[in-house]
Amino acid sequence: RFQTFTEKLFRSEVCSNTLTLHYTLAHPEKKGIRKPEATLGTALSDPAKTTSLCQEYEKELKSFAYSKLSEENRLTCDMLLLYFHTRASLGKNSALDEPLGPGLGVQAQLPILLAEYTFRTKEDISDYLKLLSTVRPYFQSIIKLEKQKSQSGLFMSDTTLDRILKQCHSFVANPDSNYMDDIFAQKLKAFSNPAFSSEDQKKLCTYHHKLILTEVIPAYQELADSLESLRGTGKSSRGLAFFEGGREYYLYLLQSQTGTYVPVGQIEKRLSAQLLSDYREISSLLKQNSSLIDRLNQCSGELTLTPTQMLEKLPELMKKDFPELKDASYELRTVHPSMKKFLSPAFYLTPPVDTRTPNVIYINDSGRTSSLELFGTLAHEGFPGHLYQTVSFAENNPSNIRYLVTSSGYVEGWATYVESYGYEYAASLMKDPDSAKNAVRLAWLNRSMNLCIYSLIDIGIHYRGWDAARTAVFLKAFGINNASTAAEIYQYIVETPGNYLKYYWGYLNFLDLKTVCQKRLGDDFDLKEFHRRILDIGPVQFPVLEKYMK
Repeated sequence: RFQTFTEKLFRSEVCSNTLTLHYTLAHPEKKGIRKPEATLGTALSDPAKTTSLCQEYEKELKSFAYSKLSEENRLTCDMLLLYFHTRASLGKNSALDEPLGPGLGVQAQLPILLAEYTFRTKEDISDYLKLLSTVRPYFQSIIKLEKQKSQSGLFMSDTTLDRILKQCHSFVANPDSNYMDDIFAQKLKAFSNPAFSSEDQKKLCTYHHKLILTEVIPAYQELADSLESLRGTGKSSRGLAFFEGGREYYLYLLQSQTGTYVPVGQIEKRLSAQLLSDYREISSLLKQNSSLIDRLNQCSGELTLTPTQMLEKLPELMKKDFPELKDASYELRTVHPSMKKFLSPAFYLTPPVDTRTPNVIYINDSGRTSSLELFGTLAHEGFPGHLYQTVSFAENNPSNIRYLVTSSGYVEGWATYVESYGYEYAASLMKDPDSAKNAVRLAWLNRSMNLCIYSLIDIGIHYRGWDAARTAVFLKAFGINNASTAAEIYQYIVETPGNYLKYYWGYLNFLDLKTVCQKRLGDDFDLKEFHRRILDIGPVQFPVLEKYMK
C-alpha cells in the first residue's frame, strides 16, 4: 500500500511540466505515463490549494501502520512527512517566492535547460520545438506574478532589476546569431534515431531559428519591457528581514532547501566556532612554516593534469576513504563557447532515473580557476561528489519518489564535505607530497572560511536585517576592504537567500556527524563504513539522516 502511494505521488509530481518529466524519465511510456502536451507550466500558484494538498498527503502518510513498514519505507515516510509538513507551513509567505534572479533565476537557467534537452527520439525533438512556443505564456505568468508582487510592495530592487534586464538584453542582442541555434544544429547532427538527412536537418534548423525569432526572443523582450515598467516600485536592495513575513519565509527556506531545523542562533554559534577553528589552524600552520603561502603558489603549477586525467585519478585516490563503485561510467563534455561566461567551472547533470545514464560532467574551460581549484571542483562534481553519490544511491534501487523529493542541503553539503578530501588527494599528486600537504590544507581552510563568512552574512542580511554598510563592516574584519567587492557580495546574497548555507551548513552537518560517530564508536569507527551508511540513506533532511545514522 505504501509503495503504491509513493508511486502515485511520483507520477503526479513528475508530470508537473515537460522539463521535469524529460529530465527525470527517459521512457515514461514504460511506466505507463502518457506524456502531457509540452508545457513549461506556470509561475502562478494557489497557496491555499498547495497547503491543503500537502496536509492531505501528510494525513495519508500518517494513516500507514508505521511499525509494519520496512526500514526503507519508514525512512521514506519520515522524509515525506517532514517535506509536506514544511511545504504546508509556507502559506501566504509564498508571495515572497522569486522566480527571477541574475544568477539562479528562471530567465538565466531556462536557455541552459533547453540547450541540454536530450534528443532520444523524434518525439523529443518535436516536444522541444513545442516548448519554445510555450516560453512566452510561461513568461507572461511570471509577469503577472511580478505585477502582483509590485502591488503588494514585494517587488525587487532597481539594482536587481538592472542585473536581470542586462541578461535579457544580452539574450536578445543578436537575434540572427543566437547560441541556441548552434546547439540545436549540433544535437541534430549527432542524432541517430534514425538520422536526419542533411536536407531535413536544414529544414529543422530553419524552423528552429524561426521559433527563436518569433517566440523566444519576443518572450524575453516582453519580460524585459514589463519588468522595466515596474521600476521604482520595489524597496531598496534589502534582505528578507525587511519584508512582512520575511524572517518566517527565510526559516522556511532553511528547512525546505537546506534541510535543517536548528534555531538560527544555534547555526550562527556553530558557524562562528568553525570560523575560529579554521582561523586558528591557518595561524598555526603559518607559524610552523612561514613559506607555506609560497609553496601553495607553486602547487597549482605542479598539478598539470587535464580535467580528463583528474577524473581518472580521483576514483583510485578515494578508495581508502570511500566505498568502491563497480560501475560509474560518465561522459566529459565541454561547455558551448557562447555559454562560458554564464556557467560555473564545472557542473554535473544527473541522468534519468529509469536509465541511470548518461552521467555527464561539463567542463567550462574559460580559464577562470587554478588547476588546484579545478581539482577540488571535480571532486565536488564527480568523485566522491555529486556523480559518485548519485550512482551509489541508485545502486540501492530506491523508490522513484526519492529522486524527486530530495534535500539540497544533503546533496550540496556532501559535495562540499568531500571537496576537502579532494584537496588532500591533490597534494599526493605533487612533486613533494609531504611539503604540499600543509600548503594545500591552507587552500582548503581558506575556502572553508570564505564559505563560512558568506553563510554568516546570509543570516545577517536575511534574518538580522543587515544593510550594505553593516555587511561591509563585517567583511572589513576579514580583510575585504574593497568597496565594490563588498557591494557585489552583498548584492549576490540579497538575491540568493539561503544559497550558501545549502553548501556550508550541509558540510558542517556531515563534519559534526562524523565527530559524533567517532566519539561513540572509538577504535571501532570505520570511515569507509561511515560514508557507506550516509550514501545508502541518500538525500534526506538532516534530522532524518541523524535518526537513521543512529
